[in-house]
Amino acid sequence: MSYAIIQTGGKQYKVKSGEILKIERLENSKLETKIEFKEILAYGDDKTIEVGSPVVEGAKVEADLVENGKNRTILIFKKRRRQNSRRKNGHRQQYSLIRINKIFSKDGKVLSEAEKMVKPTKKTEKVKVVAETKMTTKKKEAKVAIKKVETKVASK
Repeated sequence: MSYAIIQTGGKQYKVKSGEILKIERLENSKLETKIEFKEILAYGDDKTIEVGSPVVEGAKVEADLVENGKNRTILIFKKRRRQNSRRKNGHRQQYSLIRINKIFSKDGKVLSEAEKMVKPTKKTEKVKVVAETKMTTKKKEAKVAIKKVETKVASK
């Protein structure tokens, strides 16, 4: 299985094709767009490895942007004892979720490629509810009979 070590957002990540990764927020990116990472520090597989100094020229990694969002709130609480002084702040770090598609070597050959995602098909059933009422001596009881009317399979 081929892998690459990329640098983005001041951090380094070891990525494989088909992997979903949470990185620092990428600016000016819309959903479902292709992103290319050109700062590849190293790439290889189980037998060979190519290490750059500092980067491998010509190598790149292609990815799709899945989602932009914010992490959970981190509270920052500062207190100075016996001063009646305290301060509370919160911070939500922004992130981008990306899916790695292809890893290219320095000659432009594809080292590894992710399998295409297949959306699952949904099976929906329409159910019709018919209510029948019976009168008893003490109270009313509703008897509900459920009949399956149609079974429809929707696929995309």
